[in-house]
Amino acid sequence: MEIIELLTPHYEVAWLPWAVQYFFLVGIATCSALIAAGCAFSAPGSAGDRLLPAAVVVLAVSAIAAPVSLLADLHQPGRFWHFFVHFTPWSWMSLGAVLLPAFVTLALAFCVAWWFNHRGLLRVLGILLITSALTVLVYSGSEVMVLKSRPLWSTPFLPVNFALTAWLAALGAILLVARWLPGGTTLLPAILVRRLVWIGIAGSIITALAWLVTGMTGQDASFIQAQRLFTEFPAWRMSFLGSIATGLAVIMLMSCSPQRLTGPVYSLVTAALLLASGWVFRWVIFMEAQEVPKYGAGLYLYEMPLGSDGLLGMLGVLGLCISLIAIVTWLIGDLRQHIQNARPLV
Repeated sequence: MEIIELLTPHYEVAWLPWAVQYFFLVGIATCSALIAAGCAFSAPGSAGDRLLPAAVVVLAVSAIAAPVSLLADLHQPGRFWHFFVHFTPWSWMSLGAVLLPAFVTLALAFCVAWWFNHRGLLRVLGILLITSALTVLVYSGSEVMVLKSRPLWSTPFLPVNFALTAWLAALGAILLVARWLPGGTTLLPAILVRRLVWIGIAGSIITALAWLVTGMTGQDASFIQAQRLFTEFPAWRMSFLGSIATGLAVIMLMSCSPQRLTGPVYSLVTAALLLASGWVFRWVIFMEAQEVPKYGAGLYLYEMPLGSDGLLGMLGVLGLCISLIAIVTWLIGDLRQHIQNARPLV
């Protein structure tokens, strides 16, 4: 009897936690841009107009923090320059090198226009910002989807899920930062916020059902891979069941009276769950998916480093976001009277 031993080499992960932070923040930035640009067309004093300040703060913070995470993920900032001097339009990453700076520029210009209370310019920039945000949503999802070597990524449902979880996370961020703005969460239009959250929930349920149908009919390899991981590995079962539990918790919170969203504790819990849904989804997609060998059996065991490529880097991004939120909300509170006394909207 001959015994043959099969060895599977261990490969380090190619996408570090920096990628999770970047895709999380850029998703929040693009979805908060869609929300803020839509609110710019609301009448003064309306629900959309009351939601605009918090959406602008989230947009400003995430539009600055997301590129920082991307440059950190590239390790060498000079690599970003190579995308310009060696432009390859058939590469999503190369397209992103053009689309992302354009989006960041429009996002910051939109925030400045809101700051100076110029409604006409705000609406013009809003149209451009919506277009730019949609292109970044497509690019950020597609650059992962095109990697056919990993069936969990190679599915058209991935960009849709990225967009929907980013939409929920952006609303969570809006609920979170509103508590530090003048008037706090009590000035938020609770009915509108809940309606926007339900849009994300409904879209997620429809997408999940469509993925289930296409997977069970053998038309989506990512479903087959996910089914195998769920069956064979307890960690993946925990992730799946945890996702369901989080979704049910959000649905329960949204089923209560919308006015409860303006409460300090209720809004904080809701914001935490919405933000967690976006972040954990990306952690599972990027970090846990890389534990699955492209060839062979079992799982690679990933241990997150404590340095700049792991925990320290994640804490650094969190600290950057906290600092930006503190600066922006302080400026808004300090100059609130100036904004109210500005010249009439044009």
